[in-house]
Amino acid sequence: MNLTESVCVVTGAARGIGIAIAADLLKRGAAVCLADLDEAALATAIELLPEGKRLAVVCDVTCGESVANVVRQCEAELGPLRVWINNAGMARHRWIPDYTEAEIDQMLNVNLKGTIMGSQAALRAMIAGKSGGHIVNIISTASLRGIPSETVYCAAKWGVRGFTQGLAEEAAAHSIRVTALLPGGVATDFWAGASDRQAPMELFLQPTHVSAATVQCLEMDDFCVPRELVLRSLKDSDFSVKPS
Repeated sequence: MNLTESVCVVTGAARGIGIAIAADLLKRGAAVCLADLDEAALATAIELLPEGKRLAVVCDVTCGESVANVVRQCEAELGPLRVWINNAGMARHRWIPDYTEAEIDQMLNVNLKGTIMGSQAALRAMIAGKSGGHIVNIISTASLRGIPSETVYCAAKWGVRGFTQGLAEEAAAHSIRVTALLPGGVATDFWAGASDRQAPMELFLQPTHVSAATVQCLEMDDFCVPRELVLRSLKDSDFSVKPS
């Protein structure tokens, strides 16, 4: 895909991986809609980005109407949707006996339901546009293995990976590509503030590594579908945590 003038939506775009992806897309001439729940952070982020066609929309990815509103505003102001990147997510270190039901619901809703709602809205718009498109789901290597203290997060990410595989089969009938991108540990604010982190931050990927991989997948020839890409630091081991 030629990203110049292509209309792209990035969820969870106010910080970390999301803002890095938005910046790289703008550098390639794409029109970018940044969607995030944090309105203040979103306003700050959009001022930090390179010049170009950009739009900020407050969005709760767990709410179908909120996600649909992103599509409406994006297409009204920027044009037909070509790329949707499901990046919004959350993580929490907690041992299973210590979770509340509300915390479990939140983890599953943001990570799994949020990806499903974003993909559904994007697929509807792309099918209506009849010009193909590309959906990228930023998942995690937590979808490949179980990790102590990240058990519910792993459950959500395994669900996202399974959903993405099915989505790819459905979307292909409409010439829409779907990619699952599975990064290992990434040096974001979440990990920087984690008291039980067992590995130094210099061993983690940077958000720019994930954004570069995302753009590379998008820029492949439309005939080629990068279905799943695992991205890990050369020095990455399983970043486990120990019970307190």
